[in-house]
Amino acid sequence: MSVLAGGWKQLSAFFWARVRSFRYAFQGWWYVIRTQKNAWIHAIASAGVVLLALWLSLPARDWAVLVLTIALVWSAEFFNTSIEAVVDLASPAHHPLAKVGKDVGAAAVLIAAGAAVLVGLLVLGPPLWARISPWLPF
Repeated sequence: MSVLAGGWKQLSAFFWARVRSFRYAFQGWWYVIRTQKNAWIHAIASAGVVLLALWLSLPARDWAVLVLTIALVWSAEFFNTSIEAVVDLASPAHHPLAKVGKDVGAAAVLIAAGAAVLVGLLVLGPPLWARISPWLPF
């Protein structure tokens, strides 16, 4: 019986450690939403893409591409925010290398956002055109 009880105790400890790690992750997510103005742009764009994709009744494969693309942009924004925080901690004074670190992180977000625009045009463009072209006068 004691072996079984010990197993449950380990399982319980493992479970609660996972719950704590999720809580920390959500705290990080909330920090980004609260402090990063560009995160709001990403949120609005993400919601717009999801609503448009719902309206267009996209197939599962297109949804997969859009979800991965949205996740890429959000991940880049989260990495950039973490880089900025670590650079500010390590180098509170202005330093040329601190600027490089922050600028490169911002460039990563720009690349992800640019790729997302292209993916959005490729995935959403043709079905959107097919849906709205009958309403156009030409």
